[in-house]
Amino acid sequence: MIYFDNAATTKNKPTEVIDAVVNAMKNFGNSSRGVYEESLSADRIVFETRKKIAKMFNVGNSRQVVFTKNATESLNIAINGLFLANDHIITSVSEHNSVLRPIHYLKEKDVEVSYIGVSENGVLNFDEIPSLIKANTKAIVLTHASNVTGNITDLKKYGDFCRENNLLFVVDASQTAGAFDIDMKEMNIDVLCFTGHKSMLGPQGTGALCVREEVYIRPFIVGGSGTHSYDEFQPDKMPTRLEAGTLNSHGIAGLHASIDYLLNNKIENLTKRALELSRKFYDGVSKFPEVKVYGDFETEFRAPIVSLNISDIDSSEVSSILYEEHKISTRPGAHCAPLIHKALGTVEQGMVRFSFSHSNTFEEVEHAINAIKKIIEDRR
Repeated sequence: MIYFDNAATTKNKPTEVIDAVVNAMKNFGNSSRGVYEESLSADRIVFETRKKIAKMFNVGNSRQVVFTKNATESLNIAINGLFLANDHIITSVSEHNSVLRPIHYLKEKDVEVSYIGVSENGVLNFDEIPSLIKANTKAIVLTHASNVTGNITDLKKYGDFCRENNLLFVVDASQTAGAFDIDMKEMNIDVLCFTGHKSMLGPQGTGALCVREEVYIRPFIVGGSGTHSYDEFQPDKMPTRLEAGTLNSHGIAGLHASIDYLLNNKIENLTKRALELSRKFYDGVSKFPEVKVYGDFETEFRAPIVSLNISDIDSSEVSSILYEEHKISTRPGAHCAPLIHKALGTVEQGMVRFSFSHSNTFEEVEHAINAIKKIIEDRR
């Protein structure tokens, strides 16, 4: 089977990650819940992983790194903990439902929302933003890379704009954490949300929320904290304020190992390989007149994603043929990002998404190109 659904989750995890999770499951107790060795072992891996994440994304104080189970939880904590009635948020039509849905619920609490549009190839229209700003605008919430088109947002450009206009900048880095350089201080990012199971190459059930020290996020989930047990309210000190309940120390151990793997093998080299594979695939399928590819391919600075349609064939049908006849795994449909499909006119048909990892091969790409060619020939 050929796996081209790495934007959903990377399948081929490093051996070091698997070994770290297994070791943790055999030996760890509950972090911050005891002074015996099993609990302290979990404590140590949590502490060390916080430090690694803080350094990787230039967060500053590692206590500002909050562990979550995925980017969705990180974004829900941030969005629900930052905004109140009569606030105004600017986001975009490129967002995943992990941003769109929590914001939509806030509309019921009298939070206003405006959406940045896109060009015909899905690039955000930065020039629209000044006209969207209101007196009560509090933040811009954006994805770093579209999980549909692979287009990447210039975080420095948007971060500088937010800082100049006294706005918070909240970033969904689900597709880019572990694949592209993200510097919170340099890019003026106030809140960074990401998951561990995509380009970070970590286990599912891991993620993080990184918060600039001057930014206060109200607790979204409250409960056990291991400290101040007689307090009626969640302890206010970070990261405990936003980390209620038992942490996934088994998964965090895997994330610790995945960060080491990324750094030891150089992130830029791994991403370069994935982009070379995606470019080869794009060059091969874009030559077919029956194929329509979505996204901006005039730039090399993009995520290794190629989403396409073949004539008027439903994307789910194409994806099924690719798997059943060619043993290729892809993702069809709306990809949990409805507004970008509305903007690009693919609500009914959806798209077939191919997403690449450094673990894929050029032989697999050739096989996929030939599979697309075969589907086209069979429909003529």
